[in-house]
Amino acid sequence: MTDIWSYLTDHWSGEIEGWLWTTIWLAIVPLVVGLLLALPLGWIASRYRWTYPPIATGMGLLYTIPSLVVFLVLPGIINTKILAPINVAVALTLYTLALLTRIVADGLSSVDDVTLSASTAMGYTGRQQFFRVQLPLAVPVIGAGLRVAAVSNTSLISVASIIGVAQLGQLFIAGQSTGNLSPLWLGLIMFVLLALVLDIIILIGTRILTPWQRARAAR
Repeated sequence: MTDIWSYLTDHWSGEIEGWLWTTIWLAIVPLVVGLLLALPLGWIASRYRWTYPPIATGMGLLYTIPSLVVFLVLPGIINTKILAPINVAVALTLYTLALLTRIVADGLSSVDDVTLSASTAMGYTGRQQFFRVQLPLAVPVIGAGLRVAAVSNTSLISVASIIGVAQLGQLFIAGQSTGNLSPLWLGLIMFVLLALVLDIIILIGTRILTPWQRARAAR
């Protein structure tokens, strides 16, 4: 542990600090953008049931594409340099979209017809019904999927270090090239901590957005 701490302090300024901030935004931005894109697509799949099979199949196929292939192909598609972190952000956004679309659709579809009929009888429009009824009730399902996406994306970030993108995955490359285990262990610890922090944030956010579940548990 002393060797790991020494490596951190010796390489913090100019290397690890910059890698950490890049890794943090690569872990957060794709989650937010992917969720925002998955919400309308998931709504379409739940509202028009005939679209569910092709959307779910397409998202499933997208998620199975190896991340390294996506990292290498994207620069030619979006006209960026191969070492640009934006390539990783776009790739992780696509994976988040692929994972969350079906989860959003299933979460919205899980709201029973009686609840929807009651909201319609109360005069809710389709838009009000989505934002005030369906979406809040689907938060637990969506939150669970977002937690999975956060952990998955955090682990995928390290793969981008193979092609030279500067982020915490570079610690694994440093450890492999020098035979020093300290950067390897440091990278592992930092990725695990980042995944845990994101998971806790999402869990807290889910609990805040679902106060009725806390009230039910308190009974």
